[in-house]
Amino acid sequence: MKKIVLAITTMLLTSISALAQTASSVLDKCAATVSSPNGVTAKFTMESAKYGNASGTISIKGKKFYMLSNGTTMWFDGTTLWTYMASNDEVNISTPTAQQLQTLNPYNFINLYKTGYSSSMTSSSSVYNVHLTATDNKHKIKEAFLTIDKTTFAPKEIKMLEDAKWTAFTISGLKNENLSDAKFRFDGRAYPDAEIIDLR
Repeated sequence: MKKIVLAITTMLLTSISALAQTASSVLDKCAATVSSPNGVTAKFTMESAKYGNASGTISIKGKKFYMLSNGTTMWFDGTTLWTYMASNDEVNISTPTAQQLQTLNPYNFINLYKTGYSSSMTSSSSVYNVHLTATDNKHKIKEAFLTIDKTTFAPKEIKMLEDAKWTAFTISGLKNENLSDAKFRFDGRAYPDAEIIDLR
């Protein structure tokens, strides 16, 4: 009887090992969750030795994002970034670089693993913990840690090391939305008195 139990246990463990997730497959599923074609929204907090602390909400649709945080609103339509600062009723217009977007949009870090990073992973009963390390010295982000929900594959926390300083994003309440493209473009009619500064 003990031999039968041992044999069954061995078979089960072998099957579980065969089905085990890899860091790459987990990140693929996480990226797919965030990249819902109709868009997603979530709440976030940021703690950063480099950029300071912030909290707010973010909406994402493909490469586009809309962020509301601490009196600052950002719209990015995939090319142009509008940044409105309520404190001085001013809108800056710019064309951000890929590296600047990595700083502005926490979800951009989910795609780090695709080029120039090695990865490893551990897991607990509820989350995957993925560790990324830059293999290309050109990358500004040298290291990143991602905590990903095992059931939904939604990101829960992202930590990144840039210029020897850590930035951490905590993400909650991720949900699918049906977002129009207009949400990701600045509408001057809603801010008739704002000063427009074009930095392009």
